[in-house]
Amino acid sequence: MTATEVKDPLPPVGAEGVDGEDKYASKTTGLPIPEGMCLSQWLLTVRSNPLLDHRTTEELPKEAEVVIIGSGITGSLTALTLLQSPNPPKSVVVLEARELCSGATGRNAGHCKPDQWRGYNKYKELFGSEQALKVLKNEQQTWEALVEYVKKQDVKCDLWVGKTLDVLMTDDMAGWAAKTFADYKAAGGDVSKIEVTNDPEQAEKGAKAVYAWDASTLHPWKLVAHVTQQSLDLGLNLQTWTPVTSVTGSADQWTVHTDRGDITTSKVVHATNAYAGALLPETKGLIRPTPHMCNRVIPPSSFSGSKAIRNSYAVIYPTGLYSINPNAVSDGAVLFGGAAPNQHHLNDYVNADEKRKTDDSLINFEPVTEAVRDLGTNGFQWDTPEKGARGARVRYDYSWSGIIGRSADQVPFIGAVPGRPGQWMCCGHNGHGMARIFTCAPALAKMVQGSSFAETGLPECFQVSQKRLDKLRSQVA
Repeated sequence: MTATEVKDPLPPVGAEGVDGEDKYASKTTGLPIPEGMCLSQWLLTVRSNPLLDHRTTEELPKEAEVVIIGSGITGSLTALTLLQSPNPPKSVVVLEARELCSGATGRNAGHCKPDQWRGYNKYKELFGSEQALKVLKNEQQTWEALVEYVKKQDVKCDLWVGKTLDVLMTDDMAGWAAKTFADYKAAGGDVSKIEVTNDPEQAEKGAKAVYAWDASTLHPWKLVAHVTQQSLDLGLNLQTWTPVTSVTGSADQWTVHTDRGDITTSKVVHATNAYAGALLPETKGLIRPTPHMCNRVIPPSSFSGSKAIRNSYAVIYPTGLYSINPNAVSDGAVLFGGAAPNQHHLNDYVNADEKRKTDDSLINFEPVTEAVRDLGTNGFQWDTPEKGARGARVRYDYSWSGIIGRSADQVPFIGAVPGRPGQWMCCGHNGHGMARIFTCAPALAKMVQGSSFAETGLPECFQVSQKRLDKLRSQVA
């Protein structure tokens, strides 16, 4: 396979697995499934935490100044920013359909990897060079803000800070990487923090080139729990197991309907990501619920202790990309996300039944696990211990699903909802929310309190507008 035969061969960080989705594009949407959802690595480890099913008040409040729908990192950080502002709302309510942080944030691969260069040409193609540079700069700022918050607040979320490595496994992929990197640098992109190895003899075993820069892994649920507790201390009313069924009304007079009662409010914030279309039908088909798998692997003794993997990786082939994220400061398990070469089997399975697009009950999907096992066997040699080797063997022991909100143009929808004064949204994060929310959520909170989009400093291509919605709808119709 040559570089010219590979469509979008080097996707932006977080956009892995997008290729081929257009043929599956639909207006499927729905609420999170109420029963039978699987548990991620993160949700498995917090089953005794009382915040999981917290309700601040026994009864649902009848009214609130701000109602936020969704308790992942977007909803929780938006609430905290509002409550910490110089003129905080008189009341903020967060409504969660299921357990606290049980959507995409609580199901990701535990990675905060800012795209430092890889997505430049794709974003340039979509939005122009200036916006492409802004998108990548924003990701660096987001990562820095997340790390600063965790360290300043001493959040117990297993934060690791170190090098993430993009490992290019073929000459063609290394060629695409070199071109993208050169184009980004020529456009004025900051490459000072990126280490490049183009000599295969000096690169990772079997690789043709390696690009390394700073990133983090962490326990995302514990991060959200800390943010949420800060908000609760400031007066937040959190209501879990309260799915919103509709929002009715007009011009700053809205009624949020749930099966536990209604709340009247002047401001509604949609932090629903993949499920946005259930309450905002104008986003149906533009934010696409897309199931994804994450595999947990317990490495053998030969890759444990002092020999444990200390970096995160993207191992990139023409046929797929493995995102490899070790729990380097906790249990040492290695999490595999990304879009392994067998991703198309998952796409076929999901698209055989429309209901599967919002169903996160799926565990241990064998074709994806098989691809992970193949990398473990042939890449790490985990399954072929040397003669006389001691210790535990590798265990490919568990995988879970989560629903990614794929936006039609690969960037989120942020800002005032067109035609719905008093409603706001921050949705469609493409499986890359951890690298954006720590700038996007505070920016959204400022807009809720009167700032313009321009005043937030976010890339203009993130802004939701009627023009953007109409353009994308015409493309996917």
